[in-house]
Amino acid sequence: MASPLHLPGVLSAEQLHRSADYLARAQEEDGVIPWFPGGHADVWDHVECAMALTVTGVLDPGHAEAARRAYLWLDGSRHPEGGWYAKYRQGAPVTVLREANHAAYPAVGLLHHLLTTGDTAFAERLWPVAESGLEFVLGLRGEHGEILWARSEDGSPGDHALLTVCASVHHALRCGAALGTRLGRERPEWVKAADRLAELITHEEGLFSDRSRFSMDWFYPVLGGVLRDDAARARVAERWDAFVVPGLGVRCVSDQPWVTAAESSELVMALAALGETERGTRVLRDVQHLRDPDDGVYWTGYQFAEQVRWPVERSTWTSAAVVLAVDALTGTTPGSRVFLHTWD
Repeated sequence: MASPLHLPGVLSAEQLHRSADYLARAQEEDGVIPWFPGGHADVWDHVECAMALTVTGVLDPGHAEAARRAYLWLDGSRHPEGGWYAKYRQGAPVTVLREANHAAYPAVGLLHHLLTTGDTAFAERLWPVAESGLEFVLGLRGEHGEILWARSEDGSPGDHALLTVCASVHHALRCGAALGTRLGRERPEWVKAADRLAELITHEEGLFSDRSRFSMDWFYPVLGGVLRDDAARARVAERWDAFVVPGLGVRCVSDQPWVTAAESSELVMALAALGETERGTRVLRDVQHLRDPDDGVYWTGYQFAEQVRWPVERSTWTSAAVVLAVDALTGTTPGSRVFLHTWD
């Protein structure tokens, strides 16, 4: 029998299960998982929640079924011209904007699901979701091979590329290619596009819109697998003091006294990929002040100058990020290899 997910000295298996329960409770009848019960949803965060439920679903059939329903919702809600709408409420779109990172991320989730469950038949069934999402993304390539951030309401591509988005798309292209290989559907063009994104992120960072005040632009090249080993360690060290607040977690932006559990957890996953589990465990321990002791749900963030939780919400994807960070640190499920970049 599989071992229960836990992080000794930080989070027990029961605590993590309670956190994931929140995601299942928030899930709507059609399978979509909103930011909080009754709130809006977006595909990227929806997939993150599905991955967390897949992890805890190893030992909980209810969570496993919730994850499957979440992926099936993706299939039923696809835009006929590729991608997904950027925002949904009660399952209905509230904008016609379609974002690149949303369209790409299902490929990460579906490889994660296959690695965790071994369910090849489900992966075959959902392959068109990954394929159409990534083909939509490649349709947003700029002249250098960068991915423009979205397709606007009139159908035109965005006028700029974002480093965080392109790092996430890089990850998704490699996951999609790996998923295709497992299903006998080789996609060398996806690997080539990922290689080009890696070159641009590594050597042409000035090509991207300047969002360097955001911590995600700092660590996403590591989280997305663009930078590895010494190059990744150098990038982490470069701005560690600008973003990491000892005892509290990771800032969302460098110039605001605001830490979030999601950014903290994603940095932990990046550290896990570098084998820095001790430091990652310390960061994850620091952010436990955002855990609601009553039900194990995580508040989104904390404004430490005012000493208040902000925003006053408990986002599903925040609890999901914590679950995935623990799995990355411990390697409990095979799906953790998606964030450790060791699926080959």
